[in-house]
Amino acid sequence: MSQIRFEDIDAETPSRQSLSARYAVIEALLGRPGTSGHAEALEEWDRLRREYETWSSLVHLRFSQDTTDEEVRAAREYADALAPVATEHEVAVKRRLLADPDRRALERLTGPHALRLWETDITTFEPAIAKDLEEEAKLGARYTALLASARFEIGGKSVNLSGLAPYAEDLDRDTRHRAERLRWSFFEANAKELDAIYDGLVKLRHGMARKLGYDSYTPLAYRNMRRVDYGPEDVARYREQVVEHVVPLVSRLLEQQRRENGWERLYFWDEALVDPRGNPKPAGCHDLLVTRAQAMFDAMDPRLGAFYRLMHEGGFLDLKNRPGKAGGGFCTSFPSYGVPFIFANFNGTNHDIGVFTHEMGHAFQNWESREQPGIDYLWPTMEAAEIHSMGLEFLTWPQMERMVEPGAADRFRRLHLITSLAFLPYGVCVDHFQHEVYANPDASPAERHAIWQRLEKLYMPWTDYGDLAYPARGGRWQAKHHIYRSPFYYIDYTLALCCAMQLWVKSRRDYAGTLETYVSLCGQGGSAPFGELVRSAGLVSPFEPGALAEVVREAEAVLGA
Repeated sequence: MSQIRFEDIDAETPSRQSLSARYAVIEALLGRPGTSGHAEALEEWDRLRREYETWSSLVHLRFSQDTTDEEVRAAREYADALAPVATEHEVAVKRRLLADPDRRALERLTGPHALRLWETDITTFEPAIAKDLEEEAKLGARYTALLASARFEIGGKSVNLSGLAPYAEDLDRDTRHRAERLRWSFFEANAKELDAIYDGLVKLRHGMARKLGYDSYTPLAYRNMRRVDYGPEDVARYREQVVEHVVPLVSRLLEQQRRENGWERLYFWDEALVDPRGNPKPAGCHDLLVTRAQAMFDAMDPRLGAFYRLMHEGGFLDLKNRPGKAGGGFCTSFPSYGVPFIFANFNGTNHDIGVFTHEMGHAFQNWESREQPGIDYLWPTMEAAEIHSMGLEFLTWPQMERMVEPGAADRFRRLHLITSLAFLPYGVCVDHFQHEVYANPDASPAERHAIWQRLEKLYMPWTDYGDLAYPARGGRWQAKHHIYRSPFYYIDYTLALCCAMQLWVKSRRDYAGTLETYVSLCGQGGSAPFGELVRSAGLVSPFEPGALAEVVREAEAVLGA
């Protein structure tokens, strides 16, 4: 396996002129008679797209690593301004290729799924929305920088939003309460700015949709997500399954939690304390965890072990929380080199293990699919991609003794299962909220908060905010960056979790066979749409009636709920 290091990753900064020159070569090749020109054009185009994506990934990663650095901020703004230009060139090539009357010959060069993706892509862009896309990126960056600026004094320390997490699940109830009061005081203090950013985003996105001929932003968003085999009606039916099968189970689990802790009422700040003995903590600090992870992946499978060694020794991990660093976690990649990168914010809680195994799932999939024939197949669509991330979370269960504090592995597994189930109602609420917001783009900020309040009562009827006034008024959604920066993405996590938990059920009966199925699924990358990938792994589509029923039955048996 290659010993490439992150410091070796480099990419030339493109310009409008350089992109135009490179695309002129591609257009000239496409103009040659016969299929040889098409083959050369596709090869050159794939190379160009990989180089551009490598550069763009580097720029946005560096901004996330330090949102206060003016030089990297300027580079990100340049990249955001150039992105619509690159998209315009890409769409032009896709349109020209799709207009070729010899569809069968083109399919032999690209595979049929790429053409389905391109047919979707060309409906998502016209030059008329180029400036709007640039403005959308600027508004999203304002949101990221605003949240990264948050600082809190608690427990004798100065922490950011990610650093609040240990206090938000502390065994001491007053500490948890204080952490949540601090968190939501920040959002309340910045309410006008948060509302203004989102109002601008909603109106901008609705305007782009109208310019492209859509009645609302929702169908455009689905096409931006490249959802070629399902639509909003399918998602709505899935949300109903969550209400029917999962909400009652989570309600029982939370009531059990209230009784175990002897609380008269279970408040919002109590929900995070799943274990009455205190949520299990990682075995140690960052350095210990990344070292033990090597033993964990070596024990699971030689392929996982070798890949993790490359990531760790090559410097493709940035996991420590620090001032100015953007919150959250993600996996990005550098397709010219075939190596991914994991970004996270360790905070000393069980979430360190969760986010690490989650992002490793993404990274391993990207590595396994690096030999796919074109850049369109390196990543699947996001609901499929999240199967790899959430699937690995569950497949690491047998190795948890290495990653958590002594004697806490069973408690960690129980916590992970409960929090996974509890995530489903929240995740579909985030999705339903966005469907309603974009169906009513002229709603006022107050009306949007009211929409969240109403939906929260449907999906999370147990929520009691006590004296946390801002989320009680419907402001909780503003802490979810996907709503601002990745519209309609969030349902992908819940669809994937339905599939990942099926892998969990299968692994309890045949671990080795399930792991092999997982690795095979990773290797397919994005070579097929969501439904086909799910079927190839022997899983039931989340859109099938009763898809969640077996998972819930297994969870009830394991949890005694």
